Order: sequence, then C-alpha cells, then structure tokens
Amino acid sequence: MVSGTLILNAIGMIVIFALEYGNPGTLGHMSLPDKLWASYFSAVTPRTAGFNTLNYGNFEDPTLLFTMLLMFIGGGSASTASGIKLTTFVVVILAAVAFLRSQREPEIFGRSIRLEAILRSLAITTISVLLVIFFLFLLAVTEKIPFLPLAFEVVSAFGTVGLSMGITGDLSPLGEILLSLVMFTGRVGPLTLFFILMKPRNEHYRYPYDSVYTG
Repeated sequence: MVSGTLILNAIGMIVIFALEYGNPGTLGHMSLPDKLWASYFSAVTPRTAGFNTLNYGNFEDPTLLFTMLLMFIGGGSASTASGIKLTTFVVVILAAVAFLRSQREPEIFGRSIRLEAILRSLAITTISVLLVIFFLFLLAVTEKIPFLPLAFEVVSAFGTVGLSMGITGDLSPLGEILLSLVMFTGRVGPLTLFFILMKPRNEHYRYPYDSVYTG
C-alpha cells in the first residue's frame, strides 16, 4: 500500500507536470516550484478528497484521461475513499505480469498472492468497469453534453471524488439521479453490492473443467 501510493503519486506528478507544463490555463503561467507543487497536488487529490487548485475545464485531454484513471483506482482498502482501491489495482497488475512471465502465482516483497485475492481483485475491477460504462451510456443518452466532460463526471462520481469539469449544474433531473446512483454504488462498493444481491451458490457439486480459448 505504501509503496504503491508513493509510486503512483510520483508517476502522477511527472505525467501531469509534463502534459500541462506549457498550458496557459493551468501550469503555463506558474514558476517552476509552483508547477511542481500544483502537479503533485493534482496527482494526489483525484484519489483522496477531490480538492482542486486548477480548473479542470482547462486541462488537456490526455491529462483528463489520466486523472480519470487515478479517480477510478481510488484510495487504499478500508479507507473512506472509493474507486476499486489501490491494492486491487496492484494485484491485477501483478497477476498480469505473472501471467506474462509464466509464473503460477504473483509475487511481491518475497511473498506470494493467493488465488482468492486475485479473483476478488479481478471481479472488483471488471464489475466497476461495467458499471461505469453502463451509467455513462445512460447519461450519454439522457444528456446533451460533450462525451469527455460527461465521462469525467461519471468516473468522479464513482470514485466519490468531487472533481468536475463544470457540467454538474447542466445535468437534467434524470441525469442527477443517475449520477447519484453512481456515487452510491461507488461508495458502497460494487462487490459488496453484488454480494448482497447475489443468490448463494450450492457448493455440494461442481461442473467438470473445460478448455476456453482466450486472447
């Protein structure tokens, strides 16, 4: 958790600093120290409280997409932040690396990660992606707003971040309800919500294995 936070904050700061360095609407008019501090703040805040010192409506498109990724990842497990959580993201990345290296289990810091944790992380990530796409599709149907600001709003709501490109007041009443549902889902947690709604499975039997071609 600590290592992932430090690495993600450093990467976020470098990416935002590089993308917004010459943008007059964000970092372009600042001195170098102010640019570094503003970049660091903008890298940390999408995964925490959602405060902003820069106008997100003036950000470059690549920066907005990167910020959406940070909001989707969210904070640490058992924290008040939403998103899929940083540890979930790290486990998914480690599982992908282990597959590419033909390893049976992901390994980090001299420890192996159990299959249960990998499957849980994959389930959380998959369900979260599907939920964001589902609500984004509904809002794209109901709202006459450009796609990128709308996508930014949905991901921000899912991560309960509070950042916006300034379109929140332009949403229709139905759009506001849908966005509230996104916030509720993101706060409760997609996996928790599905566990509540899902019917318990009978564990007294299992089906035979079959080969499935993927990729």
